[in-house]
Amino acid sequence: MSETADINDGVRVELRGVRKAFGEQEVLHGIDLSIEPGEMFVIMGPSGSGKSVLLKHIIGLVTPDEGEVLLNGQPATAPETRGDCRTAMVFQGGALLNSLTLAENVGLYLREHRMKPEPEIDAVIDEKLDLVGLLDARDKLPAEMSGGMKKRAAIARALVMEPELLLYDEPTSELDPIMAATVGREMVNLRTRQGVTSVVVSHDRDLALGIADRLALIRDGRILCVGQPATVRDNPDPAVQEFLNASFKPNPQNSEES
Repeated sequence: MSETADINDGVRVELRGVRKAFGEQEVLHGIDLSIEPGEMFVIMGPSGSGKSVLLKHIIGLVTPDEGEVLLNGQPATAPETRGDCRTAMVFQGGALLNSLTLAENVGLYLREHRMKPEPEIDAVIDEKLDLVGLLDARDKLPAEMSGGMKKRAAIARALVMEPELLLYDEPTSELDPIMAATVGREMVNLRTRQGVTSVVVSHDRDLALGIADRLALIRDGRILCVGQPATVRDNPDPAVQEFLNASFKPNPQNSEES
């Protein structure tokens, strides 16, 4: 880990034998994972593989049918764990309120819970917007912002909680490749500066391989492999290689005749 990551110690995340079914459909089939404090850990896989359900278990929105999810050794759903481990989530669509400015969206949590005096809230808002390069856009409405700005705004809003565990749900979905790379770099920079444990759910192969300290590939509710990006790239499992190397092949009938 970087020597500059000295603000938070981060949270250790453990999943032990986690199983989850909705009705007769079993979504997770005995998931075992350990994520180290301060680590940038990516969970990737195809759509419908169980990535988002796994993320909801970590944040405590869903309880496993079997197994357990631990944050710093404590059950993720326990009230004392919620108090001891500051957790925030960056939602896939940003979830900004259209009637509020960027600054108002970022400061909403602090104001609703009356956590600081108003001058301190304004200072925190500016600090977090500056971290994600959006200070000059503080008075813009969501409709006036690009998709990439909205993603970074959602990150700034999560950061006002000073999280030790930061969860990202498909942070580069609907972004063009250039903006996706910008958001990915910002995520890495924030982890370095803040020392926060980051768990990223994504089917974006370039993002996953580019930002992860380690990553897990999940398919049909099962972990296929876990390791550093190079280890996963070299994994000989055909299912792993199929996901990593899948590409669009044009129909020869649509090619121009020579």
